[in-house]
Amino acid sequence: MNVRSPLLSRQSLAKAAVFGALLLAPLLSQAEDLPDDFASHTPLTISGEGPWYRLELPLAAQLNARQSTLNDIRVFNADGQAQPYALTLGEPQREEDETPVDVKWFPLYNDDDAKDAEPKIRVERSTTGTLVEVQPQGDMEAGEEILRGWLLDTSAINAPLDQLILDWNSEREGFQRFSVEASDDLQHWKRWGEGQVARLSFADELVEQRVVTLPGRNARYLRLLWTNPQSAPTLTSAQLVSTRPGVMPLSWSPGIAGSVEKPGVYVWQLPVALPLERMKIAITQPNSLAPVTLYARHDSNAPWQTIDSGLLYRLTQNGQDVVQDEMELPGNVVQQLKLEVDDRGGGLGNEVPKLSFAVRATQLVFLARGAPPYSLAIGNATIKGAALPLNTLVPGLTPDKLASLGSAKLSTTPAAIPAPPVPVATGPDWKRIGLWAVLVLGVIFLGWMAIGTLRASSGKR
Repeated sequence: MNVRSPLLSRQSLAKAAVFGALLLAPLLSQAEDLPDDFASHTPLTISGEGPWYRLELPLAAQLNARQSTLNDIRVFNADGQAQPYALTLGEPQREEDETPVDVKWFPLYNDDDAKDAEPKIRVERSTTGTLVEVQPQGDMEAGEEILRGWLLDTSAINAPLDQLILDWNSEREGFQRFSVEASDDLQHWKRWGEGQVARLSFADELVEQRVVTLPGRNARYLRLLWTNPQSAPTLTSAQLVSTRPGVMPLSWSPGIAGSVEKPGVYVWQLPVALPLERMKIAITQPNSLAPVTLYARHDSNAPWQTIDSGLLYRLTQNGQDVVQDEMELPGNVVQQLKLEVDDRGGGLGNEVPKLSFAVRATQLVFLARGAPPYSLAIGNATIKGAALPLNTLVPGLTPDKLASLGSAKLSTTPAAIPAPPVPVATGPDWKRIGLWAVLVLGVIFLGWMAIGTLRASSGKR
């Protein structure tokens, strides 16, 4: 009797499985993202050295998105293959002012009997808040006071304080330690840490440490209290180095029309929910003054949330217009804005003013592979995000390397596509239905081949 080995049956099954996998592989590959899955397509023009390219994503393109997170954005090559990509948001860059700024300093005295206590002072300030005179509270006779520390007037520096540079008389050498405290009202003090300066001389050599690092925060006044008051030096100079936050890079929309909910209350509907940073109202009528309250919400089913209140105006002074027409938003994802205008200021005119909004500038970096030309596709309410972290997409990324990447630009301005409130099914997607039907038939065929192989091997045993 001719008996087939069980091993041979397993080999036949394996061959059938491999054959089935080869059959289904091209079909499964078609289940990836396809250009036709997206509502908007815009050709890209690339320049510079690849294979990575950077695209400054204009707001006009983002308005075609169907997801506020921009999960529905892809770059395709000429063969319809999706390219690996990363998304980055613009960050404000701190601008360091390298020039130290001289500030006023005032001595802080205590009684010799209470040399470690917090100094109590009385001050005289100018109308701008600048210190004119600082005197200890109470009467101290000559010889009873002890120098406890120094008070620095930093009110003229409206920026984060990063470095303190001190100089003192040459009589005091060695290490000088002190605490650093900050205040805006001379009543409540916050501790900023410890500082140390030093001056050491040996033979003809002089070693100095005059710079103290600060935490990079704003303060109108600094107080330096020496750890050992008996050795507190007499200052001859106090300077500060500050950094100023750079301007947040923003992308602005064109003006959109609104509607009147009731007199003095205007509502605007955005094409898509976006994380808004600022908004601007077009005030066309001269000498307009409008106290306003701004509200926002994600959609028409959510309650209104108060965002801010302020004063908008366009006033003519000395032949020139002075305009305040912008308000800040916290960056939350919203799709509707409402403005309530206090009519006691005269309102904003008879027509509904147009509104412009801004989001943080977004940059797309993609790795070009396959045949050009490349195109940007956007607009799909259900697709999942495919963005990689930028450090993963560009191994060994450095600021210099990022700046040296090639650039990509939209060849044409993307046409705005109105976003429906909810996805609307327009009919069966026969292409996808056919694809899944072929996949199911392929699985059935694979199972039929496996069963047939098993029966054949059993009958020959």
